[in-house]
Amino acid sequence: MAASTATTGHVGLNVTDIERSRDFYNRLLSLETIGEGKEEGREFALLGRDGRLVVTLWQQSTHAFRTDSAGLHHLSFQVETIEEVRRTEAELRAAGVEFAYDGVVPHGEGAASGGIFFHDPDGIRLEIYAPSGAEDAEAPTTEAPTCGFF
Repeated sequence: MAASTATTGHVGLNVTDIERSRDFYNRLLSLETIGEGKEEGREFALLGRDGRLVVTLWQQSTHAFRTDSAGLHHLSFQVETIEEVRRTEAELRAAGVEFAYDGVVPHGEGAASGGIFFHDPDGIRLEIYAPSGAEDAEAPTTEAPTCGFF
């Protein structure tokens, strides 16, 4: 296969308000703006960390995220520890962010990995998780991964 060494690069998200979304990702997810376009009708923001592009925001939507359309299901960010997940959760809650579940949840009943599931200003589903530390949390959905059906 020609792309056998391919890894995920960055994710491009369509948003309705570039400034509102950029502020959300900069302030609450600690991504920095590393590039932007401000031409009317072609606004975009390149967001990254340590010089590496992570998310590109494109202002080309007129309505919020829809779960009944093909495309992105959710965007996930991995951190090192469940404590970092919990600190992020507290910051997001203080900022009034909408959550899909209450607190840290495992990816499945008894799974070690787990995290928090929430929405950006356009309703795009986001996840911040750690690979371990969620073993004692209760899974709200026992039949399937928590990141799959909400």
